[in-house]
Amino acid sequence: MNIQVSQDGTLTYPGGTFRCALGRGGIRAEADKREGDGATPAGCFTLRRVLYRPDRMAAPETSLPVAAIQPAEGWCDDPADPAYNQPVRLPHPASHEEMWRADGLYDVVVVIGHNDDPIVPGMGSAVFMHVAKPDYEPTAGCVALALPDLLVVLKDCAPGDRLCVAG
Repeated sequence: MNIQVSQDGTLTYPGGTFRCALGRGGIRAEADKREGDGATPAGCFTLRRVLYRPDRMAAPETSLPVAAIQPAEGWCDDPADPAYNQPVRLPHPASHEEMWRADGLYDVVVVIGHNDDPIVPGMGSAVFMHVAKPDYEPTAGCVALALPDLLVVLKDCAPGDRLCVAG
């Protein structure tokens, strides 16, 4: 299954259509994506796995691999670090995102196959599908949905499914 995301912030899949937030830098061709540009990369990206906050909710229903986020988990966003665009254990000496967020945006995170095979330093990191802010404020480059909508989409997701962002 392909989950389609259009430039107007609409996510469509065989089960329906939902509003989504995109990067504050708009949508950029994957080859032009750069660390810190705030852009959502265009292209099709395999859904790798789902992470969730076990203190806030039960594991989402999905056929994708699922793992609980722990408080000491991060994601490296420093292009000079050997762990760039990979999960890291905190504290981590290089720049990173904290996966255990207070704001709820990472209560459910879908890790997508952007810049991971192979990882190219500086081509963008921590590009996820995750929970949107209530006002659908732009993201730092991710695709974000309201939590109930994200959970509905995940019920239909299976290994091999892809998130396809229109360029």
